[in-house]
Amino acid sequence: MTSDDTVRPGAAARSIETRLELTQDQKNAVLTLLDEAARTDGQPAVSEQGRLQLRGGPREGVRHLLLTVGDDLTGADLVGYAQLEDTDPVEAPAAELVVHPSHRGHGHGRALGAALLAESGKRLRVWAHGGHSAARHLAQVLGLTLFRELRQMRLPLADFDPPEPVLPEGVTVRTFVPGEDDAAWLAVNAEAFAHHPEQGSLTQRDLDDRKAEPWFDPAGFFLAERHSGEGENGTAELIGFHWTKVHATEQRGEVYVVGVRPGAQGGGLGKALTTIGLRHLAAQGLPTAMLYVDADNKAAVTVYERLGFVTYETDLMYRSET
Repeated sequence: MTSDDTVRPGAAARSIETRLELTQDQKNAVLTLLDEAARTDGQPAVSEQGRLQLRGGPREGVRHLLLTVGDDLTGADLVGYAQLEDTDPVEAPAAELVVHPSHRGHGHGRALGAALLAESGKRLRVWAHGGHSAARHLAQVLGLTLFRELRQMRLPLADFDPPEPVLPEGVTVRTFVPGEDDAAWLAVNAEAFAHHPEQGSLTQRDLDDRKAEPWFDPAGFFLAERHSGEGENGTAELIGFHWTKVHATEQRGEVYVVGVRPGAQGGGLGKALTTIGLRHLAAQGLPTAMLYVDADNKAAVTVYERLGFVTYETDLMYRSET
């Protein structure tokens, strides 16, 4: 989220269009805008999920707002973008927005924010990635209050040497098999993140989108199974997972998501899975690992801090009072 709430006299005509689906040219223009803004801001203004929803076809509950400046004679340039996702049955719609760095200071951020409030019926949550002061100012201008803090934590891997992971009795770990483990993983993910609407609501389409990404590597996607019985009568139940990710350009590993089925929590499985994934990332020669965790998830933050993670930056979410 970026702020630029000063409207300058004589500014070029501004227009905001809301679309359920973008043309390929519009997608390309938005992706270029996001890349240029990220180079200035130091982090992307739209999350991975938002980019997947941008590049893919239409999705129920997702709207795209395009802010252009110009007219029919001079042509209109895309200078701002916002995405609104209204898929959570309980929470207010969530949004992300960005204004091109060279067009800030003209009121475009405020205009996009006002359009999002109108589109959502004034029930709105907005991410400010990096928590920059300009974003905090825009939230204040729009009448939004701080709702959630998401920490990005990092760990140097060069000297990472944790103790051997200890799995609960009867539990083994293997890697994900695309196409065979999809349904079981989606079920465990939904249970493990029932309290977390963004992660817990992932569908087969969301999983397929991620499997199609260049970074996807099943060798870094670890599944924990609990075994009962022996031989042909034995069963294996998926009870947890650690999905890692490698950011090739930045040469950075990520604890993408760690989940444990509620009935299997409390026995040290989450810590063991985290360690297994970090060992995998360190073995690839990556200098740093990162992860995202809610600041109010004290138990998880404590586990990560004991492993050596420290807070690098914080993403903030603001919401309307209604």
